[in-house]
Amino acid sequence: MSAFRNFPPGGPLGGLGANVDMAEVTRLTRAGRLTEAVALIQGHAVPAEPARPAAPTATGRGAGPGTGPGTGPGTGPGTGRGTEPAIDLEAPTEPGGAWTVPGQAGAPDPSEALRAMPDALKGLQETLLGMPAALKTFRPPGGLADLLREGALDGLAGNLAGNLAGNLAGNLAGNLAGNLASHLPGGLGEGLKPRRPVPVPDGARFEERSFSDAAGRRTYKVYVPSGREGQRLPVVVMLHGCTQDPDDFALGTRMNALAEAQGAIVVYPRQERSANAQKCWNWFQPGDQGRGAGEPALIAGIARAVVAEFGADPTRVYVAGLSAGGAAAAILAATYPDVFAAAGIHSGLACGAARDMPSAFAAMSQGGAAPTRPGPAVPTIVFHGDGDRTVHPLNGERVAAQAMPGAPLRETVTRGEAPGGIAYTRTIHADAAGKGQVEAWVLHGAGHAWSGGSPDGSYTEPRGPDASTEMLRFFLEHARVA
Repeated sequence: MSAFRNFPPGGPLGGLGANVDMAEVTRLTRAGRLTEAVALIQGHAVPAEPARPAAPTATGRGAGPGTGPGTGPGTGPGTGRGTEPAIDLEAPTEPGGAWTVPGQAGAPDPSEALRAMPDALKGLQETLLGMPAALKTFRPPGGLADLLREGALDGLAGNLAGNLAGNLAGNLAGNLAGNLASHLPGGLGEGLKPRRPVPVPDGARFEERSFSDAAGRRTYKVYVPSGREGQRLPVVVMLHGCTQDPDDFALGTRMNALAEAQGAIVVYPRQERSANAQKCWNWFQPGDQGRGAGEPALIAGIARAVVAEFGADPTRVYVAGLSAGGAAAAILAATYPDVFAAAGIHSGLACGAARDMPSAFAAMSQGGAAPTRPGPAVPTIVFHGDGDRTVHPLNGERVAAQAMPGAPLRETVTRGEAPGGIAYTRTIHADAAGKGQVEAWVLHGAGHAWSGGSPDGSYTEPRGPDASTEMLRFFLEHARVA
């Protein structure tokens, strides 16, 4: 029999015994009412839930990393096949506005609730840490109370209380976050999902680095495949989307596994919250759209540093990105054709698509500009879902158009369907020698997410063709003329 069964309601455990309605705790957690769930666990009364109008149903809802200025993930109606959701986002209606689920504008903000959890749990921990004193008034048969009153078990009681406080608080926070992530509508819980470690085979390396120059400082992670010592390997720079980070993007794209098999170094620059609150690359800021300054200079500098450190092939350096990272990759292709031999743009925008916040939102929702790029054309492969409601599909067309060289190209169009069921149209613009210079994939019914990616990472569409495989294949067909 548990000793805690003898504590009265509202006793030293604050109602944590048999009187807690765990079904109601679970319901509140799933509804995003974390503060109220913790209050119920502590034995406090929870006010009645206000009536809320029924939300309209939508079978095609999902989530993806936003590209907006200083914005994070949102949700919007998608165009998924059957009952499978298209993974998507919908930008705020005005700069600085909130990301909302259609029909659920009054829903609680999970980030605010999570931020409130430490304070709520602090009270719980203080209650548990009061157990030694409470145990001294506890009177089970057998003289335990006398031992406690004499101080003989003070150490044991303190350790018991401390362990219970730490374990219960930790488990509670983990369970609440896990439940919230799995029940939030439209994928808003992506960032709360437990993440498994990025796999690193024996002999391979996945390490943190830092780069600084006059433009600032950024950290990055670099994957070096096993068994390739002394080889001049190609380098692929991968730019994550908003709210993501290097580990998340590595898991979602599975680019490390491809690099291990084919022999490539993969670099994941990290956007800092100090540069953008939602970790978006600042593709819409004039100071981050040119050569020799801002984020383009930092990322190009990281690429050069990796080439120097690992003795990589400077003529085979490539850049790819998703969403805001895709827009940043387009900028790098335009501003550093002497560094990058090819570019991959997934659900992104053309270089110069916007110059400020209002034009950024307009470009995302309607299609941005695609001014002519100065300098030599950089071979480019583009992926974009025609159901993307975060970055209008017209942007994918404009990225491809901006990448076209001056010489005429021969166009070949093929259609197919990925094993997961998403159909696509692939258009290759090849030069006179038959080498593709611009390749565009339109993913029919897909939203704003990395095609063919792994569900281990956020904002992926596993049912689509494998964008990582196709990008690496395209990249390795091209080397920059030294």
